[in-house]
Amino acid sequence: MEQAIVQAAKLIGAGLAMIGALGGGIGIGLSAQGAVQGIARNPDAAGQVQTNMILGIAFSEAVAIYCLVIALLILFV
Repeated sequence: MEQAIVQAAKLIGAGLAMIGALGGGIGIGLSAQGAVQGIARNPDAAGQVQTNMILGIAFSEAVAIYCLVIALLILFV
């Protein structure tokens, strides 16, 4: 019985740790939206806008990857 409670607590903790991935998804969506709007308004600056967008997406995705690592550590350690 005690083993089942510990396993349930691990699963709940891993699920809660992945809530942070929601922020990464929202950040990536907003980055892409802003970049598309910027390119639509000024097509000549597409290269600069795209470079900055990719950099912003990488930083947003890093947060989601950290959440995944923490969730996996909770589950398997």
